[in-house]
Amino acid sequence: MLKYGSDKPDLRNPLIINDITEIFSRDDVSFEIFKKLVKSGSLVRCIVTKNTKDKPRSFFDNIDKWAKEQGASGLAYFTIEKNQEIFGKGPVGKFFSKDSLEEIMKLTGAEVGDSIFLACAKQKEIEKITSIARDKIAKDLELIDDDVFSFCWVIDYPMFEKDEVTNKIEFSHNPFSMPQGEIENINFEKPLDILAYQYDIVCNGIELSSGAIRNHIPELMYKLFSVAGYSKVEVDQKFSGMINALSYGAPPHGGIAPGIDRIVMLLANEKNIREVTMFPMNQNAQDLMMNAPSNVSEKQLKELNIILKTKK
Repeated sequence: MLKYGSDKPDLRNPLIINDITEIFSRDDVSFEIFKKLVKSGSLVRCIVTKNTKDKPRSFFDNIDKWAKEQGASGLAYFTIEKNQEIFGKGPVGKFFSKDSLEEIMKLTGAEVGDSIFLACAKQKEIEKITSIARDKIAKDLELIDDDVFSFCWVIDYPMFEKDEVTNKIEFSHNPFSMPQGEIENINFEKPLDILAYQYDIVCNGIELSSGAIRNHIPELMYKLFSVAGYSKVEVDQKFSGMINALSYGAPPHGGIAPGIDRIVMLLANEKNIREVTMFPMNQNAQDLMMNAPSNVSEKQLKELNIILKTKK
């Protein structure tokens, strides 16, 4: 859980990631690099840090440098300050007019004295960098309360997504999940609007359990796979066991699988799951306690009808 200068979390803006792409269509914003990227389909998202105007330049530059080390183009930044009028102080602050800054403040809840970190990229890339940047900034500002367990349910998972390179519609995660809503009302012409009955429970950023309501209707499964470019023949070939089983009739069913080792890791206040795993493997995928993998005898191989063909 994030907090700002007290034992209570600041619910106004706990490092929320805001989409401000629309700002870059304004004539009074002259940040041309971002404006060109937006015209080509990129998004702009920002993170507001509360009352950081007095932070040294090194604080901001280190976060920008860190973002580049993660493979991003960096994080632009400026601080909102005020003399007679509001202005942006920092490397890119000069590209924003007073009116555009006021609009950013309106969209994000930022105030004078707050700082804005900006990222511009395609959707998948910007979601990745802003997510990990939020954690990085929170740690640098010491906003994370390690004594609190904060839970979050992730629901309304999209059934499909579009590949940004091929422009092809693909399953976003679990292709065997049940789509939400009445089946007869699902608009298959707009697959990106279809939500799935998939869900995760997360605690302090760690996924503890993941599950779904399963698709138990073969005809619906064929239809969903066709959206992702699979023919009926391909589905029958690849998933014959499942299709055959469901064709005899199956009730609605689903479940969730808890990660016991992850729960123990949180309870034990460990940062690495290897510290709580019963038989952790090393970097070479070896279990040193059980001496595995190890050589198998000929007798064991014969019992399993396995023949080893060694490379010459």
